[in-house]
Amino acid sequence: MSRFHNRRHGGFTLIEVLLVLVILVILASFAVVSIGPVQRRAHINQAKVQVALFSEALKMYEFNVGSYPTTLDALRHPPGDLPNPSRWEGPYLDKDIPPDPWNNAYQYTAPGTHNPDSFDVWSLGPDGVSGTEDDIGNWTQQEQRR
Repeated sequence: MSRFHNRRHGGFTLIEVLLVLVILVILASFAVVSIGPVQRRAHINQAKVQVALFSEALKMYEFNVGSYPTTLDALRHPPGDLPNPSRWEGPYLDKDIPPDPWNNAYQYTAPGTHNPDSFDVWSLGPDGVSGTEDDIGNWTQQEQRR
């Protein structure tokens, strides 16, 4: 009888293994919940940096060419409709324009709605809809500097 008793205490019971698994699942769920807001902030910051980068490239384009381009693609490739193509001194960006962190295309218009004397460049933000409060554009960054 003592041999049976000693062998039984040598391993883990099913209840003990299940208890450890439940604890691990609970800990993992806490980790996932706490990482979500950090990732959201990282995406927002990434979009702000890219919008600022595009804004600086657009200003340089305007300085060289004399007007803002009709598309963001003109920052990488000279447009065919330039009155004086020799003034295009690009490319103004090292790489092609990536999608925003939520995999949507960056938006651009010149003259801008928010910046009628220049341009608007923006990300649609987490909701993917233009004109909502979560849009990340060059006008929101200007408001934050004031």
